[in-house]
Amino acid sequence: MSMFQGLLSVKKALSTLNPKQVREMSERPVRVALNAASPEGYQHMENFFLRDLSPSRRRESSYLLTRGAAMGANYDLVIYDETLPAPPHALVFEHHRPQHVVSRILDKHYDLGVPLARSFLPFRRPYIERVVAKTARENALFSVTTALPDVIPNIIELPWAVAEFASDTAFLTMNQVRMTFLIGAASDREVGYMEQKPEIATVVGSAFGWRALARQLVGKIPFGGGLIAKAGIAYAGTKVLGLSLDHYYSIGFTYTRAERDRLYAEAFRQGKKVAHRILSYLRPDLAARYAAEAAQTVPVPVLSEAQR
Repeated sequence: MSMFQGLLSVKKALSTLNPKQVREMSERPVRVALNAASPEGYQHMENFFLRDLSPSRRRESSYLLTRGAAMGANYDLVIYDETLPAPPHALVFEHHRPQHVVSRILDKHYDLGVPLARSFLPFRRPYIERVVAKTARENALFSVTTALPDVIPNIIELPWAVAEFASDTAFLTMNQVRMTFLIGAASDREVGYMEQKPEIATVVGSAFGWRALARQLVGKIPFGGGLIAKAGIAYAGTKVLGLSLDHYYSIGFTYTRAERDRLYAEAFRQGKKVAHRILSYLRPDLAARYAAEAAQTVPVPVLSEAQR
C-alpha cells in the first residue's frame, strides 16, 4: 500500500512537469557574433566552437556564428578575439585558455545553457555539470527543510517548484526527471517521456530504493539523528544519476558497478557537507548537533544491485 501511494504521489508530481518547455529551450537559436582582427582569428574561434560535431550538426551550428557584429543587429552573445581591443566586461576568447570564455558565458547567461550545449560541444559538459550540481543541491535542500517544519516556507526558494507534494520522494523524483530532460536536451537528444522512456523508468524505479536506503541508514543513527545522512543520500543519488546520464549520452553505455560505487561514495560524503552548510544557514542553532554526521563519521550506505 505504501509503495502504491508513493507511485500515485510521483505520478501526480510528474503531471506538473512539461518536457515541452525544455524542448523549446533546446530549439531556441542562439545568435553569436565573433569579432577578430584577422581571418586566422575568426577561424581559430570557429574551430573551437564547432569542434567534434557531426557533419550535419556542424553545418547547422555554423549558421549560428557570424563574423563581425553588424550595426543594429541583435545577437545573444558578442565575443572578441584576444588580439582585438574589446569593450570593458566584454566576452574575450583567449587562445591559451579558450574554455574560460565558456565558463564566463554560462555564469552570465545560464538561461542559454541548453541551446548552447546542444549546438556547441565545448558548452556541453560544463553546462551539464552545473545542472547536476544545482539539482543535487536542491534535493539536499528539500530533504533538510522537510525535516525542519519551521523552515518549510524556504522551499518556495526553488523557483520552479509547485505548491504541494504528497511526499519528498515525489519531489526528488520530479526534480531528477527534470534534470533528465535538461541533460538530454543539452546532449542533443530527443526530449520527452516517450523519447526518454528507459531513462525516466530508471529514475522512477530507483527513487524508492534511495528512499528505503535513507530510512535504513537513519534507523541506525542514535539520538534522533540522520537528517544530514538523509540529505546526503538525496544529494548523492541525484548526482550519481546525473553523471550516469551524461556518461551514457556521451559514449553510449553506463558506468561499471565499481565506478558507480566509487562515484556514490564520493557524492555521499560531499552531500553531507552540503547538507550541513544548508542547515548552518537555516538553523545555526542545530548545526552543532549534526556536525558529527557531516564529519564523515556515518558509514557510506551500501547500494542495492538495482541501484548499481
